[in-house]
Amino acid sequence: MVKPTLQTVADAVGVSRSTVSNAYSRPDQLSPELRAKILEAAQKLGYSGPDPAARSLRKGRVGAIGVLFSAELSYAFTDPYAVQFLRGLAETAEEHGTGLLLIPLSSDGGGGEATVREALVDGFCAYCVPDWHPSLDVIADRRLPMVYAEWREDGDPELLAVGIDDVAAAREAGRHVAALGHRRVAVIAHWIGKEAFDGPIKLARPEDAEHHVTRERLMGYRDALAEVGVDWADIITVSAARNSREGGLRAAAHALDRAPRSTAILVAADLLALGVLDALQDRGLRAGREVSVMGFDDIPEAAAARLTTIRQPALDKGRIAGRLLLEPPEKSEDRQVVLPTQLVVRASTGPVQNGGF
Repeated sequence: MVKPTLQTVADAVGVSRSTVSNAYSRPDQLSPELRAKILEAAQKLGYSGPDPAARSLRKGRVGAIGVLFSAELSYAFTDPYAVQFLRGLAETAEEHGTGLLLIPLSSDGGGGEATVREALVDGFCAYCVPDWHPSLDVIADRRLPMVYAEWREDGDPELLAVGIDDVAAAREAGRHVAALGHRRVAVIAHWIGKEAFDGPIKLARPEDAEHHVTRERLMGYRDALAEVGVDWADIITVSAARNSREGGLRAAAHALDRAPRSTAILVAADLLALGVLDALQDRGLRAGREVSVMGFDDIPEAAAARLTTIRQPALDKGRIAGRLLLEPPEKSEDRQVVLPTQLVVRASTGPVQNGGF
């Protein structure tokens, strides 16, 4: 059976193609009687209307933003920070009559390129995507605009980016812990890389971390601890298989179930830090007393858990990312936005006990 087209309806009613098209897209151009006649004929012929994709291409605008992230689709709805960011992005998108298309990517680079290549979007927002991921090359080939949800210093005046100074923020977190006397320190982060890690690993340099945000935060921690004589080689570096509470709980075991035990744990995300607090409770240890725990993000759950952390404005970051993409600024210096952060001290950090021994 031949699929009915716009021309099929036009022939049946005895009008032009443009008249049939107007019945769907510009009804004010037709009399109510003629429009009703066209729609009735279309229904009898089984014609459902013009192809939305083709119509969008003719207009030069699709009305959607593709959001890329290296995690499962459920991550966008379960990670509190991601939820806040996407809410802010959605608010700006709504103001422009635009929707969001969520595109999960394989963190090992093994998938997602086909979806990115075929996605009907006006541009992309890269949220938590490693620099080497092949999907970024696909976007470059398509010559569509893209905004990074993280601050980058790469000298490209056309780059669109919004984020925080992760190095400076992590340095402030490390200095807070160091000022409390802690020298036996562990670091827990979610590694996004071509190879999956789940357990203690030792990076020769923080710069070797494969994801931009993780790399920047590790550099900040290293710098702060180096100021008080702690060498990176003496820091326990622990990976978390997933950026989740369960991932943090499992990773914490490598820092807690060894002698001598770490007196402080710097955690690169609050969601992981909540799992670290769970691990302390399971072992009868008190956060801020026997072991200090430092988070990052200040998600809504952090306050209830009395977690010391670094606050960054997730909602504002999403809103600004949308504006940069949908309202690109004329001046290159306005294309990269650095947002403020704040050290929020709560009960999960405290002075080192008994000299740390």
